[in-house]
Amino acid sequence: MALHMPATILSAALVGIDAVPVEIESDVSNGLPAFVIVGLPDAAVQESRERVKTALRNSGFSFPRTRLTVNLAPADLKKAGPSYDLPIAVSIMVGSGDMKQETARGAMFIGELSLDGNLRPVAGALSAALLAKGRGMKAIYVPADNAAEAALVPGLDVFGVPSLLALVDHLRGTRSLEPQPPSAPPAIPADDDPYDFGAIAGLEHAKRAMEIAAAGGHNILLSGSPGAGKTLLARSMPSILPAMTYEEALDATRIHSVARLLPRISPLMKARPWRAPHHTASTAAVIGGGANPHPGEVTLAHRGVLFLDEFPEFPRPVLEGLRQPLEDRRVTVSRASGTLEFPASFMLVAARNPCPCGFFGDPERACTCPAHALERYRKKISGPLLDRIDLYVEVPRTPYEKLSAAGDAEPSSAVRGRVAAARKIQAERNAPFGAVTNADVRGRDLKKLCPIPKEAEALLLSASKNLRLSPRAIHRCLKVARTIADLDGRADVETPDVAEALQYRPKHE
Repeated sequence: MALHMPATILSAALVGIDAVPVEIESDVSNGLPAFVIVGLPDAAVQESRERVKTALRNSGFSFPRTRLTVNLAPADLKKAGPSYDLPIAVSIMVGSGDMKQETARGAMFIGELSLDGNLRPVAGALSAALLAKGRGMKAIYVPADNAAEAALVPGLDVFGVPSLLALVDHLRGTRSLEPQPPSAPPAIPADDDPYDFGAIAGLEHAKRAMEIAAAGGHNILLSGSPGAGKTLLARSMPSILPAMTYEEALDATRIHSVARLLPRISPLMKARPWRAPHHTASTAAVIGGGANPHPGEVTLAHRGVLFLDEFPEFPRPVLEGLRQPLEDRRVTVSRASGTLEFPASFMLVAARNPCPCGFFGDPERACTCPAHALERYRKKISGPLLDRIDLYVEVPRTPYEKLSAAGDAEPSSAVRGRVAAARKIQAERNAPFGAVTNADVRGRDLKKLCPIPKEAEALLLSASKNLRLSPRAIHRCLKVARTIADLDGRADVETPDVAEALQYRPKHE
């Protein structure tokens, strides 16, 4: 007696922002009519039974009137989302004899079916395409709206499928689908940001600090009275950052695809991510997590900027949750079912008022906060978190005389040129040490990458005692000094560079 072999179709599941292979096995056997899906499916996958059954019938195909069992392997991996509709439908047609197994061999399938058989876009098409390429697959079939995104992966035939009927005709050879033209790596221009340094009058000291932060990828905290210009400075940060490389753009695109935030107008993100969550955001929203772990704002800001306005007003768990990503450039989310890691290489730009009323130290308005309120406000940000910030900048009020002066501020394009040149120097020097920007340099490599003269060592020793600098804060001072030298195009760090870096340490924390 010949054994009946189930039909097997390859698909993908999202685990964090990565795709892992999933085999869709369909077995059509004798018995009372039933349609069972096993393999830890969630509610959305269970509901695919009705979507697949109706889509097959509305596309002109028959549905088996026997016992049908669909297994999503591996069985210990939880399956979520509607992207299994298309591979389940194909596996049923192969299992029932309507198509041959060979027609789908060497290909991956993902897609959500509508009741009329058309395909809707799904999350994570780029991650699935990267998986298919890594496993040596020849082709991947995705919804037509995801085709341009998946085609960012070279060396893989990407077919944009408009409907189930069109896919079946293609696999049977009666009508061919044309593969999506491969997306060649484009030249990624710097973002044309509406905010520009040229529109900010005065605040030269703060703009200098922003330039240093942008050049080295450093974290920066802006402190000043309401209306002094903190938010405007922060919002102008993307305008002085260099354009993303193609690899960086691909990283950002993959994350935003998984989060369903990828712009429809372009399959590739060209502007650096800018994320500015409100201070009422939850820990899961900012750091990442949830019952089914998803990327948070720190991951969505990967390769870009995370702006936290009203920094002390964020819940304490959110602020303390920033400590790991600021140090390790990644977020680890642990659950009973397993541990996931999300990338989180971002620049933190934070802004705060000096006190609850906002006018402590203001030359024009008196502070009305009692001493205990002021102390409580300052303690909202813990010492370990403050230690992970590289530059502290006081943003003073700009006199009216400077506000009324127009046309004398340096535009962002000029600043961006210096920042790009400094980052190029860093990339070439730091590459053997596994770092891109100076902020990425590990402490053990600082002596090799940032030697300083004896005068600078004496200055740093004196400052460490007066300012009570921790070893981490000293390392961050050295990284900032290294960036200052890079901005000037100098190979060696000099004493004035260390002195300027020390100016950006907090005086009253």
